[in-house]
Amino acid sequence: MAACALLPLVEPASWMLQAALVLAVQSGAGAAARRVPLARPVTVGLQALVTLMLLTLLFAREHAVVGLIPGPDAFGVFAGLLEQGGDDVSRYAIPAPLSDGIRLMLIGGVVLIGLLVDTLAVTFRSAAPAGLPLLALYSVAAGLSDNGVDWLWFLLAAAGYLMLLLAEGRDRLSQWGRVFGGAPSGPGERPPGAVAPVRTGRRIGAVALGIALVVPLGLPAMNGGLLDATGAGVGSGTGGGGTISAVNPLVSLRDSLNVDEDRQVMSVRSDTADVTDLYLRIVSLDDFDGTTWKPSKRSITTVPDGAFPTPPGLGPDTRRTGVVATISTADWYAQDWLPMPYPPSGVSIRGNWRYEPVGMTLVGDHGQNTRGLSYEVRSLQVRPTPEQLAGAEQPPPALLREYTELPDSLPGVVSRTAREVTEGADNDYERAVRLQEYFTLNGGFEYDTEVDVGSGSRAIARFLRDKQGFCVHFSFAMASMARSLGIPARVAVGFAPGTPQADGTIAVGLRDAHAWPELYFEGVGWTRFEPTPTRGSTPSYTVPDAADSSVPDPARPSRAAPVEPSAAPSQSESCTAQEKKLEACDDESPAAALPGGDDGPEWYVVPAWVLAGLAVLLLPLAPMLWRTRTRAVRLGGHGRSEADAGAYVLAVWDELTDTAWDLGISPDESLTPRGAAARIVRLGRLEQGAAASVHRVADAVEQVLYAPRPRPAPGLTDDVRRAGAGLRARVSRWTRLRAVFAPRSTVRVVWAVSARWSGVRERVAAMRPAWRKPSRQQG
Repeated sequence: MAACALLPLVEPASWMLQAALVLAVQSGAGAAARRVPLARPVTVGLQALVTLMLLTLLFAREHAVVGLIPGPDAFGVFAGLLEQGGDDVSRYAIPAPLSDGIRLMLIGGVVLIGLLVDTLAVTFRSAAPAGLPLLALYSVAAGLSDNGVDWLWFLLAAAGYLMLLLAEGRDRLSQWGRVFGGAPSGPGERPPGAVAPVRTGRRIGAVALGIALVVPLGLPAMNGGLLDATGAGVGSGTGGGGTISAVNPLVSLRDSLNVDEDRQVMSVRSDTADVTDLYLRIVSLDDFDGTTWKPSKRSITTVPDGAFPTPPGLGPDTRRTGVVATISTADWYAQDWLPMPYPPSGVSIRGNWRYEPVGMTLVGDHGQNTRGLSYEVRSLQVRPTPEQLAGAEQPPPALLREYTELPDSLPGVVSRTAREVTEGADNDYERAVRLQEYFTLNGGFEYDTEVDVGSGSRAIARFLRDKQGFCVHFSFAMASMARSLGIPARVAVGFAPGTPQADGTIAVGLRDAHAWPELYFEGVGWTRFEPTPTRGSTPSYTVPDAADSSVPDPARPSRAAPVEPSAAPSQSESCTAQEKKLEACDDESPAAALPGGDDGPEWYVVPAWVLAGLAVLLLPLAPMLWRTRTRAVRLGGHGRSEADAGAYVLAVWDELTDTAWDLGISPDESLTPRGAAARIVRLGRLEQGAAASVHRVADAVEQVLYAPRPRPAPGLTDDVRRAGAGLRARVSRWTRLRAVFAPRSTVRVVWAVSARWSGVRERVAAMRPAWRKPSRQQG
């Protein structure tokens, strides 16, 4: 039931039937082994062997003996499939296609969790800890899924766990010989029977579900990263609806800039001679949370037939030129988003693609990606003049509000620096140009892909202070500063113009990966700026004295020029290729996007996480802690006077019987204290000293129960400890460990909660005014 939460992650869901079959055979093997009976470790080993043989039959039968018995070749196949599955998980959007690697990861993970649950709940008869692997399974699924029925999977998983607890409770109660029943509801009626455990289970279940739903609201959100739910992919179906929320495409940008070999990603052939503006845009990042920029969740539709709609904000008076480019991608390059020049006016491509109209981007549907594709893109080369940009009218209010939004956590130095840099500018165009020149010419910034990467609310402030970074830092900072000035801004991610080849094509490599800001001007639309020194090409419309020239500024050489080795620094001298392969280097992922070594999270985040971590650690230890506290109270120094000798002796007796219970001797309350003591001595096989201690405690209990004036009995605490030591010496190590970490006597908590709840209900019922309908019978 908990595995159902994995269903939305892949399509089709046929893997679930295979997983259910393997689980059924696995459980049957365990039931047969326990029926023999076999030793518990042997039972678990048999189940693991049967599971491995079934997985071999499903995935590597050609490399196994008789199709079932795995050998070295079969394990090699498993390793290859797991590696392939890992690559597919990081590459595909949700719902991902059911590749063999993903299928092995799903079925293998589910049957492994099933084996753990069966081992804990059935073989070792401890259902409560079995909730931990179930929780892990549900948490992974819920963390990746992003759909509207997550509550249904939660209820299924919770219901299954509660059923497991109730089944164990009924089984234990039947062995104790106790009958729990409510009081008769009226004279002459029979008691309702053993229904209290069911009611208690329902009450505990309701409380547990409430806590599980409410507590996460007070904890810090756990999101972000390559497998975050924001990378869920596109909507389902073949119609025009659905939404998309993409994996942050900056995750591997810096690693691409620092590769040892500049592998070719794409080959582009265009009908324009000027390729300095031929940026291949993948996606735009327009949601800024103060730490990083990321794509917003957008509605998607079918790819328009023929020409695309006019780009937002582009007016009829702005000069434009139609460009046709044929793009071929490498067989190894699998990107969910389709690289295209902006703004596109049409595309001819095969496969399952959807259209996001706000960003004018195409995204693969249900596992479609760019691997080995060849497609044609028709786009517009927009060439505004500085006068058009300077005279742009005010953007629409809705667009202005959305694309100038900044978080409250953004440090004031960002907006203050933006105002200082643009002081004296007459319009937004001049302010944008001054921001660009601040980063590229007169601000003292250096391009460096080896800077430390960090996160925090003051990350941009540290970048403005240190003045070192690469394209991500420059584009993020300029877009943030532009928004602080009231200029709509977003960040585009893709590839800078590549290197022209002798055959007329343009080779685009990994080191051409780039990020740049786009600012909105009414009448022109989203307009590219280039704040990164030595990267890309300076837009001609940002150079006032060469407005109509497409030649890049010599101070900032174009990546399209046939230069020698890349201007971007290669791999760090301090991090070798072998270290990168072993992931021994510092994290270079720009998911956090900006440098900020000591800029930590808000003050309350760390204490909240510490408290959450302590809660997670203490929850499995709660039975042990409760038992330790109860033992200390019962055997403490209080209660030694004649006034409360009775309460003390009864508490010591409870401790003795609970100690025996924890070590496997369940209580039998139908016996007298003397009979119960004899039973503990017999079943515990106690030696003479420990047996005498048990009988002394029982004698003290009988005196308390039957003597007119109970007298304090010295030495009972030592007697209980001596009896406990004797009982522990006769049981296995596993029984001793269970008595410490999962004592059986903690069920008394459930009984106490049930009794208290019943008392509360009775008091509430007593406070209600008695109201009965008048009888219509005549007396």
